[in-house]
Amino acid sequence: MTTLATRPRAGRPEWLVAAGLIALSLVPIVAGSARLTQLTTGAAVTAENARFFDSPVPVVAHIVGSSVFLVLGALQFAPSLRRRRWHRLAGRIVAPAGLVSALSALWMTLFYAMPASVTGPGLSAVRIVLGTGMAAAIVVAFVAIRRGDVRTHSAWMTRAYAIGMGAGTQVLVFLPYTALAGTPAPLTHTLLMTAGWVINLVIAEIVIRRRARAGRRRTGAPRAATGARLS
Repeated sequence: MTTLATRPRAGRPEWLVAAGLIALSLVPIVAGSARLTQLTTGAAVTAENARFFDSPVPVVAHIVGSSVFLVLGALQFAPSLRRRRWHRLAGRIVAPAGLVSALSALWMTLFYAMPASVTGPGLSAVRIVLGTGMAAAIVVAFVAIRRGDVRTHSAWMTRAYAIGMGAGTQVLVFLPYTALAGTPAPLTHTLLMTAGWVINLVIAEIVIRRRARAGRRRTGAPRAATGARLS
């Protein structure tokens, strides 16, 4: 007999998370598509976009890599797909796409001449740290799955995805601020950009810990003792 404890929840919206992530990823994807349109149609060169026309390969690689990483990566959060062969096949595309996204972002940060309107105090350093962290997370996840450590693989890919989704969350952070206070000053711009990544990483850690607790319950692993009670 199926008990209440083991009965699956009816109508569980397992695709809700994946759909939400894809919707959020549309923000950077649409912006990237507009940038590609500028490059391919020969739009007017301005101080804001001159760096892309001078060196288009890194930005094109970043847009394509990020778009693939965000969309296919979102589908990796659907439980039914994680239990199928599709998850492994898609992962062989997601991981390289994520590396392209992270490494191209690092290249642009280091070698593009950024206009003052899109940077701020310390923002380049933040981008370098997070770009390096995203690439490292994907490498750690790859090494983990090669040795059969699914839990570690899942945790580090989740962290990499959180960093990659930064642009989507940053829009949500900037919208209320600009609506109330207008264009942010350079330091505020840096703090708002950083907040988007921090929010994503905090959520990622919550997801990772919940997933670990659920795994322990499924395997029946005993909980760590939190202290002995004396009567």
